[in-house]
Amino acid sequence: MRTTIIASLLFLSSAFASFAKDTSDDIAGVIRSGNAKSLAEYFDANVDLRLLDQEDVYSKAQAELIVKDFFVKHAVKSFSVKHKSAPKNGSEYAIGTLQTSNGTFRLTYFLVKKADGKVVIQQFTVEPENAD
Repeated sequence: MRTTIIASLLFLSSAFASFAKDTSDDIAGVIRSGNAKSLAEYFDANVDLRLLDQEDVYSKAQAELIVKDFFVKHAVKSFSVKHKSAPKNGSEYAIGTLQTSNGTFRLTYFLVKKADGKVVIQQFTVEPENAD
């Protein structure tokens, strides 16, 4: 009985870690595509968005428009994740580098959290690579 419980707990913890890993990898893939509509599918109802000189909490629809405008002005060439946090309390973040037609940006992070049974982006930040 004890072995079964331990095996079940190990399975569930690895399944959640795999789910979170797959989600952040999926989000990274969407960023690489430069598709704001697909990225917005991951946005929470309200998103803490910092995109160069625009910084506020925006509705999902507003955030999609702001990101779309950014992708139009800065066509994505590549995106690579440099660091991912381990899932903790149902959330995790990733830090990466975004190469665009107009330069390199540091995606400081996107914070994902499990809400209402799905993983959503709550914070999304893009700043110039040399920003401190």
